[in-house]
Amino acid sequence: MTLTSHFMGTGVGVDDAEQLMAMRFLAAGYGSSQPPLFTWLSIFTASLVGTNILALKIVKYALLVGGLIASFAAVRRLGHSNRAAAAAMFGLLLFPQIVWEMQHALTHSVAVFCFSSALLLALVELQKRRSTIAYVLLGLAAAAAMLSKYNIVVFLAALFLSALSLRETREAIFDRRFLISMAVAILVCLPTFYWSLTHLGDLLSHSEGFGVAEGGGVANTASLGIIGLSKAILNFAGLPTAVFAVAFFLARKKPAPPELGSWSERLVWRAIAFALLITLLVVLAGGITQFRDRWMLPVFVLLPAALAMRLDAMGERGRKTQATIVFVGAVIAILALPVSWYMHVHGGDNRGSIVRMDYVSLYRQLTAEGPVGTVVSSWFWIGNLRLIDPDLVVLDDEIPDFAKAIREPAVLVLADDEEPASIIFDRIAKAGYIMDTVHRSIAVPQRFGGAPREVTITRLLRTTAQ
Repeated sequence: MTLTSHFMGTGVGVDDAEQLMAMRFLAAGYGSSQPPLFTWLSIFTASLVGTNILALKIVKYALLVGGLIASFAAVRRLGHSNRAAAAAMFGLLLFPQIVWEMQHALTHSVAVFCFSSALLLALVELQKRRSTIAYVLLGLAAAAAMLSKYNIVVFLAALFLSALSLRETREAIFDRRFLISMAVAILVCLPTFYWSLTHLGDLLSHSEGFGVAEGGGVANTASLGIIGLSKAILNFAGLPTAVFAVAFFLARKKPAPPELGSWSERLVWRAIAFALLITLLVVLAGGITQFRDRWMLPVFVLLPAALAMRLDAMGERGRKTQATIVFVGAVIAILALPVSWYMHVHGGDNRGSIVRMDYVSLYRQLTAEGPVGTVVSSWFWIGNLRLIDPDLVVLDDEIPDFAKAIREPAVLVLADDEEPASIIFDRIAKAGYIMDTVHRSIAVPQRFGGAPREVTITRLLRTTAQ
């Protein structure tokens, strides 16, 4: 998929285009209410292979593979069978958000997937070895998780509480060297924490997406929150749970002697339970009424491992079920590849269609009247221009330090999009620029058919000294 995207790719989708905008410079934060680790990894990869689709795909698939391997290794290190570890790994591919959404969209969520699994593995290694280096690695894993996406705090808290609740892991947490883990995590995250505190507007820019207190009264808000959370849980975990259940049913004729769960199984199940409880408390206390399915990743990323461990204790019936899970997960992953590639090339009918725009033609028409240093737009799609000119500064209203980032000559580029242009107009005015009264409309061809996209180009003129 990575190499195919490099040789045959057109543009990229919304999330990757946002990364193209941000990975022009190294910083402690990039706005959009997201931490910077994915962007850092993209910058490093681009320094090796160039600013192109290949760099974006390498990062995404490396993180996906890393998360799968970490899950497999954690289950094995906990003393379970190879079959259980394989079922846990392939069980992750039953989540639509992982096997599908992460391939043609999402960025920070991919990092959360990888480093939540890595954090579990680091905790297992700590319990096994109890060495200073293990405490350092736990701190690094926690820092990487925190710098992936802020909702990982639910997973961190749940895993910590679960470890404290078990005698086998409690001693490792109460060891004085655990302070090393905390110090390492804090030191690594400190620049981003400081940046966030000094850029609160950027940090909270997407807070309206939670739908806080939209129910009006407390009871209505709580009801909407619980219903919304239940739908998100069903959409995220419904398919893998159903597949595990069907696989278990198909193995019903196999003997299944009951066995007590191991401490490792209890660790994972309790982490899931604590994550659910914490999420519910946050929803009720914060008055949250709107959810996206992928926000459930820190809650259920351990579900396949927990189910695979349970099956390990159920004799031949459990082994038969694990084999079925491996088979189904592998088939789904293979079938998703060509469909994912089709979506990458053809995009969708709505916002996904930005991948089909001919950005070479757009860039050529954009610079027809002279060089351009900065392109400003109301939405992330314009980040695709950096695939044509990596030195180009591309900005939208969510890029922090907007005024300082502008490099003249600057132009405003607007397409027929749902995003309100008034916000970017305000940012331009505050940066000390006005729009030229002369506008130029161009038609940008689309690959694989479709009517050309109408794009309006306006030069930006400086009005005040900066």
